[in-house]
This record gives sequence, structure tokens and C-alpha cells, in this order.
Amino acid sequence: TPDRLGRAGIDKIGLGALIGLSDSWRVDCYMVAEHLLWLQQQYWQSRYSISFPRLRPCTGGVEPASLMDERQLVQTLCAFRLFAPEVELSLSTRESPAFRDRAIPLAINNVSAFSKTQPGGYADDHPELEQFAPHDGRRPEAVAEALTAQGLQPVWKDWDSWLGRASH
Repeated sequence: TPDRLGRAGIDKIGLGALIGLSDSWRVDCYMVAEHLLWLQQQYWQSRYSISFPRLRPCTGGVEPASLMDERQLVQTLCAFRLFAPEVELSLSTRESPAFRDRAIPLAINNVSAFSKTQPGGYADDHPELEQFAPHDGRRPEAVAEALTAQGLQPVWKDWDSWLGRASH
């Protein structure tokens, strides 16, 4: 849990709610904000990141209880950027390439690329075990090119101890 990560002194703690599981995505986002505030008060030395994954069609056919459209997701991203400017905001491959390319300059610090959603997917590719199909299937190089085309600089990792961010 994020609390246990904070107690362990982990440098960066990731938060998020799977949007669509509850009756109100707005309440989900509010609760993520409340959780963030509590964690920041308790574990002020840690950095935080937040992701806003929206429920996608998946094996088992779970239907979203509430829908968040792209406009509402952008509104949420901008609200969190204003609410917590120091927090890293992430956008996953659950979103379309076009949407990600438009949303990144607005508020996003981190994006994933070429994600696998099946158990062991990076070691053994078994698409039949996929939990859901990622919407943005671009390889990392293509995502980096899209970032560069917008005047942004891809950073492949920021966690080495020589960067001064390692826990001691």
C-alpha cells in the first residue's frame, strides 16, 4: 500500500484509481486527492505520481459504472496540475495515441509506451492472456519522436543514485 511504501522510505509513491469502477469518477478523483494530501503530510520526504487509468473493455466483460470522456479527463489532469504542481502526472497506453499527443503538453510528466497487460508479457508474449488491449501500441522510439516533435525532451529514467534521488 502507499502507506507502507511511505513508512519504508520509498522515494516515489504512485497513486491512482481505476476510473469507471465506482458510480462517480469525480468522487474517485476527489478521494485520490485526499489520499495524496494525507500521504504528503505523513511522508513529506517522498515524491508522488498519479495516474488516471480509465476502465477499458477487458476479459470478463466488466462494464464501467461511470464514464469519463476525454474532455473530462483533460479537466481532471489540469485540476490536479493546479492542485499539486509538484506531483508527477502519468498517462498510460490505455489512451489513444492522438489523445496522448494532445494531452501531454497540458499537464503530463510521464507516459508509458509499448505496454504489455498479460502476466509475464515482457518475457513471453502470450496475447491470449491479455487483460485488455492497450490503445496506444507505439514503440518507445515512436513515443519519443512524438514528444520531440512537440519540443519536449524524452527522459528514459530519472532514478539513478547519481541524480541525488536515492534513498539512504
